[in-house]
Amino acid sequence: MSSAALRPKAPPPLPRYGRRRLLPYLLLLPAGLWLVLFFAVPLIQLGATSLYDPSGSLSTGYAMTWSFGNYPEALDVYRWHFLRSFGYAAVATVVCLLIGYPLAYAIAHRAGRWKNLMLVGVIAPFFTSFLVRTLAWKTILSDHGALVEALRAVHLLGADGRLLATPTAVIMGLVYNFLPFMVLPLYANLERLDLRVLEAAGDLYAGPASTFWKVTLPLTMPGVVAGTLLTFIPATGDYINAELLGTPRQYMIGNVIDSAFLVRLDYPQAAALSFILMAAVLAIVFVYVRRSGTEEVL
Repeated sequence: MSSAALRPKAPPPLPRYGRRRLLPYLLLLPAGLWLVLFFAVPLIQLGATSLYDPSGSLSTGYAMTWSFGNYPEALDVYRWHFLRSFGYAAVATVVCLLIGYPLAYAIAHRAGRWKNLMLVGVIAPFFTSFLVRTLAWKTILSDHGALVEALRAVHLLGADGRLLATPTAVIMGLVYNFLPFMVLPLYANLERLDLRVLEAAGDLYAGPASTFWKVTLPLTMPGVVAGTLLTFIPATGDYINAELLGTPRQYMIGNVIDSAFLVRLDYPQAAALSFILMAAVLAIVFVYVRRSGTEEVL
């Protein structure tokens, strides 16, 4: 046997721990730059705009005067629009939950071979523009549409009763447009639910209602919280449904911000309203998640 064969092999080179430590940060770099350029910078600019001199205009220019008074003034003038927005969004979220939970449960555990088809039915509205879907609801809820005529025929609406241009129409539009955001998180959570746990509850003499409240609902609470957040947050800032299905008496805060930015060109007030809306939504979400005991959702 040669001496080369008896010579011990050199140990493998040590890994370059410095590069390995930097690899996760390098992978996060594109997303971080994206967030800085298209979220942080516009947010800072919006915050600065909210402090401009409110007496300025687009023609004369705005001066930075640190006008913190823009915030209480905007809140005082449009407080009812804020309350209306949160009210509509809360009602729409509750209705979506009442409709979406049984639907998600049926898809997850009762649909059988129809599961994929039902999931496609839930996702199919996304194949159409948000604006087109809302315009379709304007036709469905029209005064001479089949739905209103049927409700009049069974005396659920008066002879001159209507659905369009009412709070009901706005909420119905919100429910339709944001229902998939409720169903999909619930379905993902319910699909992982072990039905043997429910059978064990039945073996311990728990009735269907008791099993749902004490077993099913607590186990699926992360899906409930995720679905309600994904529904409530965009519904609060929505303005398309109120614009197309309502009247100025049903306008939400999103309509006011849209008008302030694009019609009245009152940038300081529009920016202040935007920041107030973001702060209010963040506060509501924080309290809701803490009270529901599902901090891991965030």
